Amino acid sequence: MRSFLSSFAARLRRDQRGATAVEYGIMVSLIAVVIIVAVTLLGGTLKETFNSVQCSVKGGVYTAATTGATPTAGSCSK
Repeated sequence: MRSFLSSFAARLRRDQRGATAVEYGIMVSLIAVVIIVAVTLLGGTLKETFNSVQCSVKGGVYTAATTGATPTAGSCSK
């Protein structure tokens, strides 16, 4: 019985599949954090860009309006 347990423990030490899965899990979570931070930081800029493109597609001219420290919605004029 003791030899079975020692050989089983030796096989577990050689098996690297669990360690690889943990490494991939850590990489995926770090990538998710980077994506969340990027979207949070660029969210306002992306919104302004999409509003500008939407106005251009409609044939108008987009004017971004800001009041104080917080940006407000811009306007689209033809």
